[in-house]
Amino acid sequence: MIRRIAIVAGIIAIITAVYLFRVAGRGAMDFAGGITVPLAEYRGTSPTGVPSALAHAGLVARGEYLARAADCSACHTVKGGQPFAGGFAFRLPYGTLYSPNITPDAETGIGQWSDADFLRAVHEGISPGGSRYYPAFPYPSYSYLADADVLAIKAYLFSLPPAHAPRVPDTFRFPYNQRWTMKFWSALFRPGGRFEPHEDMSPAWNRGAYLVEGLAHCGDCHTPRSLLQGLDQRRKFAGAVITGWHAYNITADKESGIGAWSDDELARYLSTGHAAGRGTASGPMSEAVELSFSHLARDDIDAIVTYVRSVPAIANEASPPKQGAPAPASHLAGVPDGIDPLGKYIFEGACASCHGWTGESPVTPQASLVGTRAVNDPSGINVVQIILSGEEHGGSAHLAHMPSFGRSYSDTEIAAVANYVIARFGGRSSSLTAGDVARLRQ
Repeated sequence: MIRRIAIVAGIIAIITAVYLFRVAGRGAMDFAGGITVPLAEYRGTSPTGVPSALAHAGLVARGEYLARAADCSACHTVKGGQPFAGGFAFRLPYGTLYSPNITPDAETGIGQWSDADFLRAVHEGISPGGSRYYPAFPYPSYSYLADADVLAIKAYLFSLPPAHAPRVPDTFRFPYNQRWTMKFWSALFRPGGRFEPHEDMSPAWNRGAYLVEGLAHCGDCHTPRSLLQGLDQRRKFAGAVITGWHAYNITADKESGIGAWSDDELARYLSTGHAAGRGTASGPMSEAVELSFSHLARDDIDAIVTYVRSVPAIANEASPPKQGAPAPASHLAGVPDGIDPLGKYIFEGACASCHGWTGESPVTPQASLVGTRAVNDPSGINVVQIILSGEEHGGSAHLAHMPSFGRSYSDTEIAAVANYVIARFGGRSSSLTAGDVARLRQ
């Protein structure tokens, strides 16, 4: 009996060691190889800080730029609420987590935090009281940030009007409500050191790496997670589902990723949320464009493109090849086999006037469906989410007038019109049910 227990324990130890080596032991930039050096020893232009146009700006102005690059307001501001006052809900399978107030309010915010407190929170995910943060706060990515950049962000936050906004209690169930366990998670998945430039890479690549892996933390959405919820860098940027949206493959794969995109298309998509024939940003990506990427200097956008281009191609069946040809112009075309005619009826009454029967919008290019990843995704996740929530972010690059139909139509009706849209304008059909829509509503 003792021998059997020892054998089982040995097998578990081997499996754990292999897992830690293959997943937890792989860094975000290991794919690049080459030689890295501490930032202080790097002979090129520092990849940290702000672009040259802001080099002589004050500390608060530099902090504002860096806070936008880090997209801080997206998670710390609720719709209609005071910026950075917290309360944003992360609804997860094991409960709901609410973001904290990071305005300089002395009682409910960070007004009494020292520089050391702020650095420890951002780099290590530990509050001044010693409590551990969950990785919904992307401190593993922020651990790459230079101290000067983190303190510039603090200076900006401290310049804002304080908001008295007490923390909304989390609703995590046991054992997920045991924050102390994050100590072990962090030991496995937090890099632990500041960003180190690659000597054999260009200044643009290193700046892009600092932005993508640190400030913009792109991997938190676009990289799949392992069993222990750490980023699986073996599948870096291959796409993942997060907060009910599909963050698509952004590797160099030409079919399922962005390998067929030009540099200019990528830059325009990041800066404006739209690239002709490639689609319009929606959901969390639309928000990231509006609150973050659209405010970055063009040199920084180009640096991001340079870095992302270097990530090896990974094929992902969840992002199939796109259908790029317009659909038939006539609304008299029959309903695709297996698709509920109700979907066509709803599309005709609520959608066709903006999106067109061909999928090429007669109103604005931003509303065109032809060639977009969402309508070529047979899971239908993003199509349903757009129908449910609409696009309410401002700016000419977004579907600013796309209304929410979540209250107008039932789950059955939304499933029907989503299946029709995907079958008509995409490369493969979907089979969404009312139950699927109900789950996505949550």
